Amino acid sequence: MAEVICMGDILVEIMRPEAGIPLNQEGYFRGPFPSGAPAIFIDTVAKMGHTAAIIGGVGDDDFGHYTIDRMKADGVDCQFVHLSNRLSTGCAFVTYFDDGSRKFIFHMGNSAAAEVDIPDISDMDDLKYFHIMGTSLADNPEFADGIVGMMRTAVKKGAKVSFDPNLRFELIRDQRVYEIIDEIVKNTAVLLPGREELMIITGQDTVEKAIKKAFENPILEVLALKNGSKGSIIYTRETSFESNIYKVEVVDATGAGDSYAGGFIAGLLEGRPLEECAKMAAACGALNCAAFGPMEGKISPEIVWDMIRERESAE
Repeated sequence: MAEVICMGDILVEIMRPEAGIPLNQEGYFRGPFPSGAPAIFIDTVAKMGHTAAIIGGVGDDDFGHYTIDRMKADGVDCQFVHLSNRLSTGCAFVTYFDDGSRKFIFHMGNSAAAEVDIPDISDMDDLKYFHIMGTSLADNPEFADGIVGMMRTAVKKGAKVSFDPNLRFELIRDQRVYEIIDEIVKNTAVLLPGREELMIITGQDTVEKAIKKAFENPILEVLALKNGSKGSIIYTRETSFESNIYKVEVVDATGAGDSYAGGFIAGLLEGRPLEECAKMAAACGALNCAAFGPMEGKISPEIVWDMIRERESAE
């Protein structure tokens, strides 16, 4: 059983050891690190003490087994992860620059990431959220269709949809992706976009117009607008408030937004006020940034709440 299910790409990340080393230059890499936005998200949910499962695919190879073993160790149910004996595990090479920008080379389209078996979730009575990451929609239209099909099934079971658009424009090959995103948005109860993503999915040219447009969807309950080092703003139909970041020494920001989303959903599962959900999300994102590697943050309920209480006692 799982309170949260996420369907999407699982991969390994191979990273430059420090900022400022281009991918077209000879140099060292570190890795492999378990990665993929859906995997980082669901791993965070599990670390926060909630039952969580992922649907995806990896190769029957060392990278695939390493990634599955890591997620299992963190409490993720991996029974729906397909082991391919035909394709290898997806991977991404990444480098960062001193201004905070990053560049990727993905090896996904011919990988096992989109080779999945669609499970029967009819007996999952504990399911509360079906989470979707935009990165998983871009590269393979059939995989995106599978995600939408799972979403429809989850909604029929009474689960809510949470959606982090997390768009990677370099992955989009089929313009039909935007039609798929439109259907997902119409079914979304919890939306977790960045500023640019929000304007794109709503078709608006300002954030203010985009927020108004988003809430024309009667299903939408909460919009958590992520703004990197500036924190986030949480919106409902009735109110909004700002939520600050927790300052840490940033080692690697990869996956911080995915961990933020995982912390936010964990708070909703616990029935906490939105202010506390936002604090949990910010703490998970900060802990992710404090470690090298996209899934290496030392995240747990105890550490998260220690961080929150420490900041509050200092204010």
